[in-house]
Amino acid sequence: MAKNSASSIAVVGGGLTGLTAAWRLHQAGHRVTVFEKAPQVGGAIVTTERDGWLVEGGPNSLQETPEVAALIAELGLTDQRALVSPTARKRFIVRDGRPVMVPLSPAGLLTSPLFSLGARLRVLTELLTRPRVRTTDVNLASFVASHFGREIVDYGLNPFVLGVYAGDPEKLSARYAFPNLWQLERSHGSLLRGFRAQAAERRTRGDAAGVVPIISFQHGLQTLPRALAAALPAGTVQTEATVTSLIPGQPWKLIWTRADAVTTVEFDAVVLALPATGLAQLVFSTLGERTLASLDHQPHPPVSSLFLGFRREQVAHPLDGFGALVPAREQRSLLGVLFSSSLFAGRAPDGHVALTVFAGGMRQPETGRLDTATLLARVLPDLRELLGVTGDPVFTHHTFWPKAIPQYNLGHERFLEPLARCEVQHKGLFIGGNARDGISLPDCLKSGAELARKTGEFVTKL
Repeated sequence: MAKNSASSIAVVGGGLTGLTAAWRLHQAGHRVTVFEKAPQVGGAIVTTERDGWLVEGGPNSLQETPEVAALIAELGLTDQRALVSPTARKRFIVRDGRPVMVPLSPAGLLTSPLFSLGARLRVLTELLTRPRVRTTDVNLASFVASHFGREIVDYGLNPFVLGVYAGDPEKLSARYAFPNLWQLERSHGSLLRGFRAQAAERRTRGDAAGVVPIISFQHGLQTLPRALAAALPAGTVQTEATVTSLIPGQPWKLIWTRADAVTTVEFDAVVLALPATGLAQLVFSTLGERTLASLDHQPHPPVSSLFLGFRREQVAHPLDGFGALVPAREQRSLLGVLFSSSLFAGRAPDGHVALTVFAGGMRQPETGRLDTATLLARVLPDLRELLGVTGDPVFTHHTFWPKAIPQYNLGHERFLEPLARCEVQHKGLFIGGNARDGISLPDCLKSGAELARKTGEFVTKL
């Protein structure tokens, strides 16, 4: 419990980071108010259920790390948890105009048509790589090419990065975009040896397979942020609430608006769990200073998520996997497609299947901005050729993200430095979330827990 039970904390941002921070602070005995600009909590997690279809407009699944599993248990969501289908273990990458299964083992790699014999042998010799400490950051493509060669970059890394960041491996920072790879090179030299060591560690923690489970919930991913909000005391979460100004001091003054009403509230500490674009708009002090305005320049490409429902007989492909990613070299209009109804039950009505197509990103930003009809006309020819789709979809749901995923490109530290400087200048201010701490949902959850720890330590000393 906090020494000062009267301490009050503002959490700005009602996504997974902010809600996790609020939940942990509440558990520690603090009074918390969450301010969320949108009408609902969840941030990029947006689930829609309509006419027997379950649509995820943002992330479609969640890695069940130990921290995620613990939170699910705390919130009483265990019976609503949905484990990904065993068939979804298969992943496909498009090469030469057809989906090719990604090898799942060293033995599978030796015979896989996805890569040439030379590329396969290069992967195996990577096991001989010695530990290396780099003195400067490099782009992710160069980093991976130094281990596995260029073909693996083009047909392995490139589509993988599109699936995670909707980004460009020639621009992404190896150090910041994939810090795990950066550390594995330093500690093991060989990335493959490092992956093997991490899998062994997971097995010692009780995961017999050595892999992190992939899950969702029976009613979609938004179940998690909704449950977090519901677990907080009534009145804690303020939706449709836009924070416009912060006036540092002890106490802090926070000015927020809803409709035409302007309210000023005092808090002992403030947690900012906003995306970079939101942080850039915040005004600090009475002088109208946008202290974090430089974060407006952090790249966030537009991405469209196009959920398409078909009758089962309209799709020739067995859809026996997670989905298919499309390398840039294939010159297609889509970044990839998830086999949504194959991942979890209840995503499509009986006799139907659901596909989620992603378009845009750093590769083709103009495609991501297309209206629904134009985008559908653009991607359907690719779906017909790659998956044997016939006819038009019987259900369509288009989610457009004008500024989707923050890109941790080379030089990313120029966006981290203002955040650290702002925290030093303003005591009682704590900043986290995907602008700083990683873009995955487990990263956001971990960021929220760390924000709560730091904030709690600060207010107990007041």
